[in-house]
Amino acid sequence: MKVFKFGGASVKEAAGVRNLTRIVQSQGRGAVVVVSAMGKTTNALEEVVRAYASGDTDQTTAHWASVRAYHEAIMRDLAGDHFEDTFQPVLETFTAVETYLRQPTTGSFDQIYDQIVSIGEVVSTQIVAAYLNAQNVSTYWADARELVYTDATYREGKVDWEQTSRQIQALSATRPKQDVIVTQGFVGRSPNGLTTTLGREGSDYTAAIFAFCLDAESVTIWKDVPGVLNADPKWFDDTVLLEKITYQDAIELAYYGATVIHPKTIKPLQNKGIPLYVRSFVEPDKPGTAIGDFEQHLPISSFIFKVNQVLISLHPKDFSFIAEDNLSLIFGQFAEAGVKINLMQNTAISFSVVVDQNPARVPALLEQLRQNFRVNYNEGLELVTIRYYDQNTIDRVLINKKLLLEQKSRYTVQLVVKDLG
Repeated sequence: MKVFKFGGASVKEAAGVRNLTRIVQSQGRGAVVVVSAMGKTTNALEEVVRAYASGDTDQTTAHWASVRAYHEAIMRDLAGDHFEDTFQPVLETFTAVETYLRQPTTGSFDQIYDQIVSIGEVVSTQIVAAYLNAQNVSTYWADARELVYTDATYREGKVDWEQTSRQIQALSATRPKQDVIVTQGFVGRSPNGLTTTLGREGSDYTAAIFAFCLDAESVTIWKDVPGVLNADPKWFDDTVLLEKITYQDAIELAYYGATVIHPKTIKPLQNKGIPLYVRSFVEPDKPGTAIGDFEQHLPISSFIFKVNQVLISLHPKDFSFIAEDNLSLIFGQFAEAGVKINLMQNTAISFSVVVDQNPARVPALLEQLRQNFRVNYNEGLELVTIRYYDQNTIDRVLINKKLLLEQKSRYTVQLVVKDLG
Protein backbone atom coordinates (compact mmCIF):
# COMPACT_ATOMS: atom_id res chain seq x y z
CA MET A 1 0.00 0.00 0.00
CA LYS A 2 1.26 3.46 -0.94
CA VAL A 3 0.55 6.87 0.53
CA PHE A 4 0.25 9.87 -1.80
CA LYS A 5 0.16 13.45 -0.61
CA PHE A 6 -1.04 16.32 -2.78
CA GLY A 7 -0.49 19.90 -1.65
CA GLY A 8 -2.67 22.93 -2.20
CA ALA A 9 -0.91 23.96 -5.41
CA SER A 10 -1.79 20.64 -7.03
CA VAL A 11 -5.55 21.17 -6.55
CA LYS A 12 -5.84 24.96 -6.75
CA GLU A 13 -8.15 24.69 -9.76
CA ALA A 14 -10.32 22.12 -11.54
CA ALA A 15 -7.48 21.19 -13.91
CA GLY A 16 -5.41 20.21 -10.88
CA VAL A 17 -8.16 17.89 -9.58
CA ARG A 18 -8.32 16.25 -13.00
CA ASN A 19 -4.55 15.85 -13.02
CA LEU A 20 -4.63 14.30 -9.54
CA THR A 21 -7.23 11.86 -10.81
CA ARG A 22 -5.01 10.81 -13.71
CA ILE A 23 -2.08 10.21 -11.37
CA VAL A 24 -4.21 8.15 -8.98
CA GLN A 25 -5.71 6.16 -11.85
CA SER A 26 -2.26 5.30 -13.21
CA GLN A 27 -0.20 4.94 -10.04
CA GLY A 28 -2.35 5.07 -6.92
CA ARG A 29 -5.02 2.38 -7.01
CA GLY A 30 -5.46 1.16 -3.46
CA ALA A 31 -3.47 4.09 -2.06
CA VAL A 32 -4.17 6.45 0.82
CA VAL A 33 -4.38 9.93 -0.73
CA VAL A 34 -3.78 12.84 1.65
CA VAL A 35 -4.89 16.22 0.30
CA SER A 36 -4.27 19.77 1.53
CA ALA A 37 -6.62 22.73 1.29
CA MET A 38 -6.98 24.07 -2.25
CA GLY A 39 -4.66 26.86 -3.35
CA LYS A 40 -4.51 29.67 -0.80
CA THR A 41 -7.63 28.56 1.07
CA THR A 42 -5.83 28.34 4.42
CA ASN A 43 -4.82 32.01 4.14
CA ALA A 44 -8.38 32.95 3.17
CA LEU A 45 -9.82 31.03 6.12
CA GLU A 46 -7.40 32.80 8.44
CA GLU A 47 -9.11 36.03 7.39
CA VAL A 48 -12.44 34.44 8.34
CA VAL A 49 -10.98 33.50 11.74
CA ARG A 50 -9.71 37.00 12.45
CA ALA A 51 -13.02 38.62 11.52
CA TYR A 52 -15.09 36.07 13.45
CA ALA A 53 -12.90 36.25 16.57
CA SER A 54 -13.10 40.06 16.56
CA GLY A 55 -16.90 39.99 16.30
CA ASP A 56 -17.02 41.66 12.88
CA THR A 57 -20.06 39.95 11.39
CA ASP A 58 -19.98 41.75 8.04
CA GLN A 59 -16.33 40.93 7.39
CA THR A 60 -16.84 37.33 8.54
CA THR A 61 -19.67 36.92 6.06
CA ALA A 62 -17.71 38.57 3.24
CA HIS A 63 -14.54 36.53 3.75
CA TRP A 64 -16.49 33.28 4.03
CA ALA A 65 -18.51 34.10 0.89
CA SER A 66 -15.24 34.45 -1.00
CA VAL A 67 -14.04 31.03 0.21
CA ARG A 68 -17.33 29.41 -0.73
CA ALA A 69 -17.43 31.04 -4.18
CA TYR A 70 -13.89 29.84 -4.94
CA HIS A 71 -14.79 26.22 -4.24
CA GLU A 72 -18.12 26.43 -6.03
CA ALA A 73 -16.33 27.64 -9.15
CA ILE A 74 -14.06 24.60 -9.06
CA MET A 75 -17.00 22.23 -8.54
CA ARG A 76 -18.95 23.87 -11.39
CA ASP A 77 -15.94 23.44 -13.67
CA LEU A 78 -15.68 19.77 -12.72
CA ALA A 79 -19.35 18.82 -12.89
CA GLY A 80 -21.25 21.59 -14.67
CA ASP A 81 -24.02 23.84 -13.39
CA HIS A 82 -25.73 20.95 -11.62
CA PHE A 83 -22.68 20.28 -9.45
CA GLU A 84 -24.86 20.02 -6.34
CA ASP A 85 -25.69 16.39 -7.12
CA THR A 86 -22.04 15.35 -7.37
CA PHE A 87 -20.79 17.43 -4.45
CA GLN A 88 -23.65 17.23 -1.93
CA PRO A 89 -21.27 16.53 1.04
CA VAL A 90 -19.47 19.80 0.32
CA LEU A 91 -22.70 21.77 0.45
CA GLU A 92 -23.53 20.15 3.78
CA THR A 93 -20.11 21.24 5.09
CA PHE A 94 -20.78 24.78 3.90
CA THR A 95 -24.06 24.81 5.81
CA ALA A 96 -22.37 23.55 8.97
CA VAL A 97 -19.71 26.27 8.75
CA GLU A 98 -22.28 28.99 8.25
CA THR A 99 -24.21 27.74 11.28
CA TYR A 100 -20.99 27.82 13.35
CA LEU A 101 -20.16 31.36 12.22
CA ARG A 102 -23.56 32.62 13.38
CA GLN A 103 -22.89 31.43 16.93
CA PRO A 104 -21.09 33.52 19.58
CA THR A 105 -17.39 32.78 19.86
CA THR A 106 -16.30 30.26 22.48
CA GLY A 107 -12.84 29.09 23.46
CA SER A 108 -9.41 30.57 22.84
CA PHE A 109 -8.35 32.14 19.56
CA ASP A 110 -6.23 29.08 18.72
CA GLN A 111 -9.18 26.76 19.37
CA ILE A 112 -11.43 28.85 17.11
CA TYR A 113 -8.66 28.91 14.50
CA ASP A 114 -8.52 25.12 14.29
CA GLN A 115 -12.29 24.69 13.98
CA ILE A 116 -12.45 27.08 11.02
CA VAL A 117 -9.15 26.70 9.18
CA SER A 118 -9.42 22.89 9.11
CA ILE A 119 -12.49 23.26 6.88
CA GLY A 120 -10.15 23.90 3.94
CA GLU A 121 -8.88 20.33 4.09
CA VAL A 122 -12.34 18.89 4.70
CA VAL A 123 -13.80 20.58 1.62
CA SER A 124 -10.85 19.84 -0.68
CA THR A 125 -10.96 16.13 0.16
CA GLN A 126 -14.72 15.99 -0.27
CA ILE A 127 -14.35 17.48 -3.75
CA VAL A 128 -11.49 15.15 -4.69
CA ALA A 129 -13.24 12.03 -3.36
CA ALA A 130 -16.50 12.88 -5.13
CA TYR A 131 -14.73 13.55 -8.41
CA LEU A 132 -12.70 10.32 -8.20
CA ASN A 133 -15.91 8.35 -7.65
CA ALA A 134 -17.52 10.16 -10.58
CA GLN A 135 -14.57 8.99 -12.70
CA ASN A 136 -15.18 5.37 -11.65
CA VAL A 137 -12.30 5.23 -9.17
CA SER A 138 -13.63 3.37 -6.13
CA THR A 139 -12.97 5.94 -3.40
CA TYR A 140 -13.72 6.21 0.31
CA TRP A 141 -13.67 9.59 2.04
CA ALA A 142 -12.13 9.24 5.51
CA ASP A 143 -12.42 11.94 8.15
CA ALA A 144 -8.99 12.50 9.71
CA ARG A 145 -10.75 14.22 12.61
CA GLU A 146 -11.87 10.72 13.63
CA LEU A 147 -8.52 9.05 12.96
CA VAL A 148 -5.59 11.25 14.02
CA TYR A 149 -5.78 11.68 17.80
CA THR A 150 -3.81 14.50 19.40
CA ASP A 151 -3.59 16.34 22.68
CA ALA A 152 -5.41 19.65 23.13
CA THR A 153 -2.56 21.86 21.87
CA TYR A 154 -4.47 23.80 19.25
CA ARG A 155 -2.56 24.79 16.10
CA GLU A 156 0.27 22.39 17.04
CA GLY A 157 -1.40 19.15 18.10
CA LYS A 158 0.88 16.42 19.42
CA VAL A 159 -0.06 13.00 18.07
CA ASP A 160 -1.27 10.19 20.33
CA TRP A 161 0.43 7.47 18.31
CA GLU A 162 -1.14 4.49 20.08
CA GLN A 163 -4.74 5.64 19.66
CA THR A 164 -4.09 6.96 16.15
CA SER A 165 -2.60 3.64 15.05
CA ARG A 166 -5.64 1.76 16.32
CA GLN A 167 -8.04 4.04 14.47
CA ILE A 168 -6.16 4.03 11.17
CA GLN A 169 -5.54 0.29 11.19
CA ALA A 170 -9.21 -0.37 11.97
CA LEU A 171 -10.25 1.79 9.02
CA SER A 172 -7.84 0.05 6.66
CA ALA A 173 -9.07 -3.37 7.72
CA THR A 174 -12.65 -2.54 6.71
CA ARG A 175 -11.88 -1.25 3.20
CA PRO A 176 -11.37 -3.32 0.04
CA LYS A 177 -7.70 -3.30 -0.95
CA GLN A 178 -8.45 -1.71 -4.33
CA ASP A 179 -10.23 1.27 -2.75
CA VAL A 180 -8.56 4.65 -2.73
CA ILE A 181 -8.86 6.26 0.71
CA VAL A 182 -8.94 10.07 0.51
CA THR A 183 -8.31 11.94 3.75
CA GLN A 184 -7.20 15.31 5.05
CA GLY A 185 -3.73 16.45 5.88
CA PHE A 186 -3.05 18.86 8.73
CA VAL A 187 -6.02 17.98 10.96
CA GLY A 188 -6.77 15.77 13.95
CA ARG A 189 -8.94 15.68 17.06
CA SER A 190 -8.36 16.59 20.67
CA PRO A 191 -9.37 14.33 23.60
CA ASN A 192 -12.66 16.24 23.92
CA GLY A 193 -13.50 15.74 20.25
CA LEU A 194 -12.72 19.23 18.96
CA THR A 195 -10.63 19.64 15.84
CA THR A 196 -6.92 20.30 16.17
CA THR A 197 -4.33 21.10 13.53
CA LEU A 198 -0.76 19.84 13.32
CA GLY A 199 0.94 23.13 12.45
CA ARG A 200 1.26 24.92 9.13
CA GLU A 201 2.35 22.62 6.29
CA GLY A 202 1.36 19.67 8.49
CA SER A 203 -0.17 17.70 5.61
CA ASP A 204 3.19 16.07 4.85
CA TYR A 205 3.28 14.95 8.47
CA THR A 206 -0.18 13.42 8.11
CA ALA A 207 1.06 11.34 5.18
CA ALA A 208 3.91 10.05 7.34
CA ILE A 209 1.49 9.25 10.18
CA PHE A 210 -0.68 7.10 7.90
CA ALA A 211 2.38 5.42 6.38
CA PHE A 212 3.80 4.58 9.79
CA CYS A 213 0.51 3.20 11.11
CA LEU A 214 -0.09 1.08 8.00
CA ASP A 215 3.51 -0.05 7.33
CA ALA A 216 3.20 1.51 3.91
CA GLU A 217 5.37 0.56 0.96
CA SER A 218 6.26 4.21 0.33
CA VAL A 219 5.14 7.82 0.60
CA THR A 220 5.10 10.15 -2.41
CA ILE A 221 4.72 13.90 -1.99
CA TRP A 222 3.52 15.46 -5.25
CA LYS A 223 4.85 19.02 -5.67
CA ASP A 224 5.10 21.70 -8.34
CA VAL A 225 8.90 21.25 -8.42
CA PRO A 226 10.87 18.36 -9.97
CA GLY A 227 11.99 17.12 -6.55
CA VAL A 228 14.24 18.39 -3.77
CA LEU A 229 16.64 21.01 -5.07
CA ASN A 230 19.86 22.12 -3.41
CA ALA A 231 18.47 25.66 -3.10
CA ASP A 232 15.28 27.62 -3.61
CA PRO A 233 15.09 28.82 -7.25
CA LYS A 234 13.88 32.17 -5.91
CA TRP A 235 17.37 32.71 -4.51
CA PHE A 236 19.64 30.72 -6.81
CA ASP A 237 19.70 30.47 -10.60
CA ASP A 238 21.81 27.31 -10.83
CA THR A 239 19.88 24.87 -8.68
CA VAL A 240 20.55 21.14 -8.85
CA LEU A 241 18.06 18.29 -8.38
CA LEU A 242 19.08 15.98 -5.53
CA GLU A 243 18.25 12.49 -6.79
CA LYS A 244 18.91 10.70 -3.48
CA ILE A 245 19.01 11.99 0.08
CA THR A 246 19.62 10.12 3.31
CA TYR A 247 17.04 10.31 6.06
CA GLN A 248 19.57 12.21 8.19
CA ASP A 249 20.24 14.85 5.56
CA ALA A 250 16.52 15.23 4.88
CA ILE A 251 15.84 15.74 8.59
CA GLU A 252 18.60 18.33 8.83
CA LEU A 253 17.41 20.21 5.75
CA ALA A 254 13.82 20.19 6.97
CA TYR A 255 14.84 21.25 10.48
CA TYR A 256 16.73 24.24 9.15
CA GLY A 257 13.79 25.35 7.04
CA ALA A 258 13.76 23.60 3.66
CA THR A 259 10.12 24.14 2.73
CA VAL A 260 9.76 21.20 0.37
CA ILE A 261 9.46 18.77 3.32
CA HIS A 262 7.78 19.32 6.67
CA PRO A 263 10.29 18.91 9.54
CA LYS A 264 8.25 16.26 11.39
CA THR A 265 7.64 14.14 8.31
CA ILE A 266 10.88 12.22 8.04
CA LYS A 267 11.30 10.63 11.48
CA PRO A 268 8.26 8.27 11.44
CA LEU A 269 9.34 7.05 8.01
CA GLN A 270 12.94 6.54 9.08
CA ASN A 271 11.82 4.55 12.11
CA LYS A 272 10.21 1.97 9.82
CA GLY A 273 12.49 2.32 6.81
CA ILE A 274 9.69 3.64 4.56
CA PRO A 275 11.09 5.49 1.53
CA LEU A 276 9.83 8.97 0.70
CA TYR A 277 9.64 10.28 -2.84
CA VAL A 278 9.24 13.92 -3.82
CA ARG A 279 7.91 14.10 -7.37
CA SER A 280 6.37 16.61 -9.75
CA PHE A 281 2.64 16.50 -10.42
CA VAL A 282 3.45 18.55 -13.55
CA GLU A 283 5.73 15.78 -14.88
CA PRO A 284 4.51 12.70 -13.01
CA ASP A 285 6.56 10.25 -15.08
CA LYS A 286 9.86 11.64 -13.81
CA PRO A 287 11.41 9.99 -10.72
CA GLY A 288 12.07 13.12 -8.66
CA THR A 289 13.96 12.71 -5.38
CA ALA A 290 14.20 9.56 -3.25
CA ILE A 291 14.76 9.87 0.50
CA GLY A 292 15.77 6.72 2.30
CA ASP A 293 18.42 4.64 4.01
CA PHE A 294 21.27 5.51 1.67
CA GLU A 295 24.95 5.49 2.61
CA GLN A 296 26.13 8.47 0.58
CA HIS A 297 25.53 11.94 1.94
CA LEU A 298 24.73 14.93 -0.26
CA PRO A 299 27.37 15.34 -2.99
CA ILE A 300 26.93 19.12 -3.20
CA SER A 301 26.18 22.01 -0.88
CA SER A 302 22.56 22.83 -0.08
CA PHE A 303 21.33 26.32 0.78
CA ILE A 304 18.33 27.32 2.88
CA PHE A 305 17.22 30.93 3.21
CA LYS A 306 14.85 32.30 5.83
CA VAL A 307 13.93 35.97 5.48
CA ASN A 308 12.22 38.42 7.83
CA GLN A 309 14.24 37.19 10.82
CA VAL A 310 14.79 38.84 14.20
CA LEU A 311 18.05 38.56 16.14
CA ILE A 312 17.39 38.89 19.89
CA SER A 313 20.27 39.24 22.35
CA LEU A 314 19.69 38.91 26.10
CA HIS A 315 21.97 40.06 28.90
CA PRO A 316 21.33 39.45 32.63
CA LYS A 317 20.49 42.61 34.57
CA ASP A 318 22.30 41.36 37.68
CA PHE A 319 25.77 39.86 38.10
CA SER A 320 24.82 36.36 36.99
CA PHE A 321 26.04 34.42 33.99
CA ILE A 322 23.99 32.72 31.30
CA ALA A 323 23.69 29.38 33.04
CA GLU A 324 21.10 26.66 33.55
CA ASP A 325 18.72 28.74 35.65
CA ASN A 326 18.64 31.62 33.17
CA LEU A 327 18.35 29.25 30.21
CA SER A 328 15.43 27.47 31.85
CA LEU A 329 13.63 30.79 32.32
CA ILE A 330 14.36 31.92 28.75
CA PHE A 331 13.21 28.69 27.12
CA GLY A 332 10.08 28.66 29.26
CA GLN A 333 9.14 32.16 28.12
CA PHE A 334 9.73 31.31 24.46
CA ALA A 335 7.59 28.18 24.80
CA GLU A 336 4.81 30.08 26.56
CA ALA A 337 4.84 32.73 23.83
CA GLY A 338 4.75 30.10 21.09
CA VAL A 339 7.87 31.48 19.41
CA LYS A 340 10.21 28.91 17.84
CA ILE A 341 13.97 29.42 17.88
CA ASN A 342 15.76 29.02 14.54
CA LEU A 343 19.29 29.51 15.92
CA MET A 344 20.78 30.05 19.36
CA GLN A 345 24.21 31.02 20.65
CA ASN A 346 25.48 31.96 24.09
CA THR A 347 28.50 33.41 25.81
CA ALA A 348 29.09 33.79 29.53
CA ILE A 349 26.98 36.94 29.75
CA SER A 350 24.75 36.93 26.68
CA PHE A 351 22.28 34.65 24.92
CA SER A 352 21.30 35.29 21.31
CA VAL A 353 18.50 33.70 19.31
CA VAL A 354 17.09 34.12 15.83
CA VAL A 355 13.33 33.79 15.31
CA ASP A 356 10.77 34.44 12.60
CA GLN A 357 9.25 37.90 12.82
CA ASN A 358 5.73 37.42 14.14
CA PRO A 359 3.98 40.71 15.00
CA ALA A 360 1.34 38.84 16.99
CA ARG A 361 3.84 37.14 19.30
CA VAL A 362 7.36 38.59 19.26
CA PRO A 363 6.60 42.05 20.77
CA ALA A 364 4.80 40.47 23.74
CA LEU A 365 7.69 38.05 24.22
CA LEU A 366 10.20 40.92 24.25
CA GLU A 367 8.22 42.64 27.01
CA GLN A 368 8.31 39.45 29.08
CA LEU A 369 12.04 39.05 28.56
CA ARG A 370 12.71 42.65 29.60
CA GLN A 371 11.53 41.84 33.11
CA ASN A 372 14.72 39.87 33.73
CA PHE A 373 17.14 40.80 30.95
CA ARG A 374 18.47 43.71 28.97
CA VAL A 375 17.17 43.08 25.47
CA ASN A 376 18.66 44.15 22.15
CA TYR A 377 17.21 43.10 18.83
CA ASN A 378 17.66 43.61 15.08
CA GLU A 379 14.86 43.13 12.58
CA GLY A 380 14.70 42.56 8.83
CA LEU A 381 17.51 40.01 8.75
CA GLU A 382 18.15 36.81 6.78
CA LEU A 383 19.20 33.43 8.14
CA VAL A 384 21.26 31.43 5.65
CA THR A 385 21.96 27.77 6.35
CA ILE A 386 24.50 25.86 4.23
CA ARG A 387 24.68 22.08 4.55
CA TYR A 388 28.10 20.70 3.46
CA TYR A 389 29.70 24.11 3.20
CA ASP A 390 33.15 25.36 2.26
CA GLN A 391 34.59 28.85 2.23
CA ASN A 392 33.57 29.44 -1.38
CA THR A 393 29.92 28.73 -0.57
CA ILE A 394 30.07 31.06 2.44
CA ASP A 395 31.64 33.83 0.36
CA ARG A 396 28.96 33.34 -2.30
CA VAL A 397 26.07 34.12 0.04
CA LEU A 398 27.85 37.00 1.79
CA ILE A 399 28.05 39.16 -1.32
CA ASN A 400 26.58 42.57 -0.44
CA LYS A 401 25.64 41.32 3.05
CA LYS A 402 26.75 42.30 6.53
CA LEU A 403 27.48 39.29 8.74
CA LEU A 404 26.03 39.66 12.25
CA LEU A 405 26.41 36.13 13.59
CA GLU A 406 28.00 32.89 12.41
CA GLN A 407 27.66 29.38 13.81
CA LYS A 408 29.48 26.35 12.46
CA SER A 409 29.38 22.61 13.03
CA ARG A 410 31.17 19.89 11.10
CA TYR A 411 28.69 19.84 8.21
CA THR A 412 26.52 22.93 8.66
CA VAL A 413 27.07 26.66 8.90
CA GLN A 414 24.40 29.22 9.75
CA LEU A 415 24.85 32.90 8.94
CA VAL A 416 22.71 35.77 10.19
CA VAL A 417 23.09 38.60 7.69
CA LYS A 418 21.70 42.01 6.83
CA ASP A 419 21.24 43.05 3.22
CA LEU A 420 23.38 46.05 2.38
CA GLY A 421 21.50 46.75 -0.85
